[in-house]
Amino acid sequence: MRPADVPMPAAVAARPRDDRGYPVLAITPWSEGRPRFAATGTARSYLCAVERRCSICGTPMAAGPVWRVVGGAEAEAIATAMAAGQAYRNEAATVEAPGHRDCMLYAAVVCPYLAEPTARRQQTGSQAGMARGERRGAGGAVVGFAAMEFRYAEVMMFRFADVVEFLPHDTGEEQLPRLVSAISQSTPATAECPEYLLCDEESATRRFTTYLDGR
Repeated sequence: MRPADVPMPAAVAARPRDDRGYPVLAITPWSEGRPRFAATGTARSYLCAVERRCSICGTPMAAGPVWRVVGGAEAEAIATAMAAGQAYRNEAATVEAPGHRDCMLYAAVVCPYLAEPTARRQQTGSQAGMARGERRGAGGAVVGFAAMEFRYAEVMMFRFADVVEFLPHDTGEEQLPRLVSAISQSTPATAECPEYLLCDEESATRRFTTYLDGR
């Protein structure tokens, strides 16, 4: 669906936009004044992780659960574990960072790769188990997790456990009613996204380097 047709969480609406009107994610790097949607910025993912910020809007995440949009294979694995009364943890780490519930519902509806089973990945992502041009596949889910782990080893890697909410879909548009409800129940954000997670890539890199120098 086009961004103009989908209600936005307030923090997402405040994001920089590309020429089509799509809000640019906090983890999307910029080059020569343009967002590189096909890439995930390692520096930006690191900053979101260590500062507990949403990978979509860049504003803080409160203590408690975090959410992800997962593809069909992982959604099926989670559903199978839940049906068997077993705990779920993604043993294969993912490069995909978490975010707010409403932000992830928005991403599931709007992002072409997340929303449509026929969409193809535009970047090579071996760490995520996906190759350039590979289809996402049928199904998916927006999932809330009580526990998150992350580590930096040239790229950011995440693991999640303890499912607190499982919202499956065949196509992302099915999440639209939940997105509308989440936005209607949300409270105004008290913090803005910092400059280093907007469109200034040099600022993001400087802050990232400062963290690494202080380890």
